[in-house]
Formats: sequence, structure tokens, C-alpha cells
Amino acid sequence: MEYIWTIALPLAVSFLISTVLLKLFIPVLRKVKLGQKILEIGPSWHKSKEGTPVLGGLFFLLSTVLAFGGWLLFSGTKPDPMLGSIAILALLSALTGFIDDYIKLFKKRNKGLTGKQKLLLQFLIAGAFLAYRAFVCKCDTSVRMFGLFGQDSVDLGWFYYLLMLFVIVYVINCANLTDGIDGLAGSVALIQCVLFLCVGVRAGALFGGDEMNVLCASLAGGLLGFLVFNFHPAKIFMGDTGSLFLGGFVTAVIFAFEAELLLLPICFIWFCEGVSDVLQVFFFRVTGKRLFKMAPIHHHFELCKWSEVRVVFTFSFVSALTCALAFWVMTR
Repeated sequence: MEYIWTIALPLAVSFLISTVLLKLFIPVLRKVKLGQKILEIGPSWHKSKEGTPVLGGLFFLLSTVLAFGGWLLFSGTKPDPMLGSIAILALLSALTGFIDDYIKLFKKRNKGLTGKQKLLLQFLIAGAFLAYRAFVCKCDTSVRMFGLFGQDSVDLGWFYYLLMLFVIVYVINCANLTDGIDGLAGSVALIQCVLFLCVGVRAGALFGGDEMNVLCASLAGGLLGFLVFNFHPAKIFMGDTGSLFLGGFVTAVIFAFEAELLLLPICFIWFCEGVSDVLQVFFFRVTGKRLFKMAPIHHHFELCKWSEVRVVFTFSFVSALTCALAFWVMTR
């Protein structure tokens, strides 16, 4: 019963904050014309969405911070140092996204930050995240194997940092690519939060205890509030602020759970989106033809006459299955 209230209260508070903020600010964002610009290289059938307000991610980010901060304040809980690592990766990734959105919306440069600028910032943030874990959290270079292949863990030594630096940046960018149709990125992230909550309730203090549960519940509530307005037809988009925040948050929590090995099943949809984009570019350069009708892969299914709602429900169902697999591995 205690776990239920620990999850339900911050979730409800965050949902309420997110919903109220979005209800208040969507008309304001429309009035000041902070809307999405559909580029020529984008899906032509999304042209009708042009002008839809952006920066929705800012509101579920704020609701998460306020709900979780309020819980820390009233419970008198001293934050665990591991929460600092989540803050570094999630909030600094969100800041990168906000800079990108700001340039697009206020400087009227449709492509925002250049690819090199964004990657440089992301590698610096990922490096700061890994350094914090090493020097403040005293995390070692072992990858937990959860008993797979008969091993508890494998120590990668210094190679761990090099490998994880690229993995973190790649995963966060895959999350960014997933934000392409109404409700998709938010739905997948919500399922990931549910996984974290299930693991937290099942394993208790083993994976961070109440603090991690409250944090994930706070984001889940914020996402639910956002999806009220983002599900098709979307009244607001999350923008890079939101998608990069989600990528950073989920990745950081997976590291906090010592579940780097399970990045693939937990972020399976993200990887599908990212890999489809890489394969599309590679295949076109080699053959001059397209492997998919359009990449990332959610656009391919749209061109196969799938509705946005069908894509979101199908991808969410697949994500639920792969997250269930991750849950089984983490708690067996």
C-alpha cells in the first residue's frame, strides 16, 4: 500500500500540473506563432500540421521537476547522488534541445543547431555524465549480465567509457528521431516509465527505492498530461526539448539500474527508428535506391497507408513486449 501512494501521489500531481500548464499555454503559443515548420524534406502529408505549437516537452519537464521536488521537500528525503547523474544527462540534453528549438522558433533558422554543434554538445554532456558516475557515484566499469551466459558481470575496463560515450549519444538521438508523429515518442516513453516503476516496486531498494519510483512516477504523470494534447490530432508537439529530455532521462535511469545490457529491449523502438535511418542512408549511397519508402521507419508505415494512430498503437505494443522482456530479466 505504501508503494501505491508513493507512486500515485506524484503521478497525479505531475499530471495535474502538466495538464493545467498545457491548457493555459497552448493558446498563448498559438497567438505568438511559435509553431512547427514542416520542411520540404519532411513528409508532405504532414503539411497540414504546420503551425502547431512546439515546446510541449518543456511542460512535462517542468511538471516532473515540480512534482519530484515537492516530494523531496515535504518528505525531507536527502537526494541520492545517483539522482545527480540523471539530472545531468536529462536536463542538459533538454537544454541542448531547447537551444535547438529556440534557434528554429526565434531565430527563424529551420534546421536549428548544425549536426556538428549538436553532436559536440551531446558528447560533452555524455562525458560529464560518465565522469559524475565514476567520481561521485563511484560506479565501476562493469556491465551487469543478470546471470546471462552464466555470468553476473563483465568488467570492460577503460573501454567501458569509450563504448558508453557513443552508446549514450546514439540512443538519445534515436529518441529524437522517434518524435515524428502524434503521440509516438510520448507513448513509448510512458511505457518505459511503467517498466521502471514495475522494477522499482518489485525490487524495492535494490534499484533506488522510493526516490527512483517517485521520479519515474512524476515523469509518467507529466507524459500522461502531455499525451492528452499530443495524441492525434496533436494540439502541441514536444519539440527537441522534450525528445532529448526523454532520451537523456530514460538512458540515465537505465544506467542507474545497472542495466546497460538491456538498453536494446527497453529502447527497442528507438533503436528501430535510428537503425532504419542509418540503413536508408547507407543503402541509398551504395545502390542509389531506397530501402524504405521513407525513414525513420514510422514514415515508411505511413506510406504503407497505416494511420498515425495505428502506427502509435503498434509501436507501443511492441515496446510493451520488449519492456516486459527486460522486466523479466531484471527481476527473475
